[in-house]
Amino acid sequence: MTLTRPRALALASSAVVVAMVLSVAVGSHPLSPARVWEVWWTPDTTQASVAVHELRWPRTVVGLVAGAALGLAGALMQTLTRNPLADPGVLGVNAGAALAVVVASALTGVTSVGSSLWAALVGAFLAVGVVHVLGDTGSTGGSPARIALAGAAVPAAPSAIVQTVILADQEVFNEFRFWAAGSLDGRALGTAGTILPFVAAGVALAAALAPRLNALALGDDTGRSLGLDVRRTRLLTVVAVALLCAAATAAVGPIAFVGLGVPHVARALCGSDQRWVLPCSVLLGAAFLLVADVLGRVLGGTSEVQAGIVTAILGGPVFIAVVRRRRIEAL
Repeated sequence: MTLTRPRALALASSAVVVAMVLSVAVGSHPLSPARVWEVWWTPDTTQASVAVHELRWPRTVVGLVAGAALGLAGALMQTLTRNPLADPGVLGVNAGAALAVVVASALTGVTSVGSSLWAALVGAFLAVGVVHVLGDTGSTGGSPARIALAGAAVPAAPSAIVQTVILADQEVFNEFRFWAAGSLDGRALGTAGTILPFVAAGVALAAALAPRLNALALGDDTGRSLGLDVRRTRLLTVVAVALLCAAATAAVGPIAFVGLGVPHVARALCGSDQRWVLPCSVLLGAAFLLVADVLGRVLGGTSEVQAGIVTAILGGPVFIAVVRRRRIEAL
């Protein structure tokens, strides 16, 4: 049963606040809310203050931005392809980013988060451009099926190159293994600052497209009968997804199931109107990634389970449930 839309957004906003509190307070050395509050306003050199200000708060901010981007990108992608099983990876973002990270590491020998970030951004945008060119065929533009097929075909070559390079270079393999798992560990506030302009542009574009996406979800012919420029709308939606996915993947690696599962929860809460589904997906995506990161810290004990692994564990049952449903909700 769907909630009233303001209540749905209020619930999603509350989830974000709770996830932020947990992200700052919970870890291998848990802190009480009172202690977090104390060191937040009066930072010092104690272990608790260092953990909050230098470790947990930066990764919380990065998780908020990346999770919001992935949740929104998933909602856009499912509407664009009219496929409830679609996620941002359909556009080849992960494959393009992975290839760029591996090639940059192999050629330059630099394996820092900053260098990987910019390489992943470039690779992701190039991959999306290739997918769009291949999928955008015909006089009226590419159909959802063509886009999905192009997105499935394009990653084959980059994946083969990635495997070749990492098998030949142990150092590159070690860096790629950490990045490919998807993690918020070690991310600084500067990472969030770098990707924020891309995410903000994607969010703004998605907000402007929301009314048109409602028409696009009805089908190309119906959309045209309502006066919608289908080809332009599809192109702008791909641009928005590219901005969001490239930024998030570059910052935290290819984290799966956030873009797949979050839009289903958003539609269950507030219906199928994209003007409400999109902001709800932003909030739920941020909350989900932060909760996954917190669980990774707790489950790992003294070590840590990467957030990408936790989202896969949590998202697997959601994927199975969606596939097994007899009637998949309208997008």
